[in-house]
Amino acid sequence: AVQLVESGGGSVQSGGSLRLSCAASGLTLGTACMFWFRQAPGREREGVAGIKNNESTTYGEFVEGRFFVSKDNAQKILYLQMNNLKPEDSAMYYCAVKLWCPGDEYVSVFRTQAANYWGQGTQVTVSS
Repeated sequence: AVQLVESGGGSVQSGGSLRLSCAASGLTLGTACMFWFRQAPGREREGVAGIKNNESTTYGEFVEGRFFVSKDNAQKILYLQMNNLKPEDSAMYYCAVKLWCPGDEYVSVFRTQAANYWGQGTQVTVSS
């Protein structure tokens, strides 16, 4: 069975950094595209970053160059390096995967959030 387990969340002050990880099992990352989404209380879930391979990535507009997504296919780990964090980045961050993701489909999956599997999330809290 496919399983996604996020880690790396925590509490930081504004301007700080965190690196989130998502350990995947039960799938091959080579043909998959992977995503980070987030949801804050009272707000809709939104796309943070999507990646097909390390040369094909997409980000939410609010990222503004502060975050960097990458994945290690051999280790089956998805990363999200978050720098210059702001209080408005506080949310539960979820890892998700679309198993078969040809061409630029990762862009539409990022927009529609139509992933196959989701993790349980890791909480990020940024204080001012």
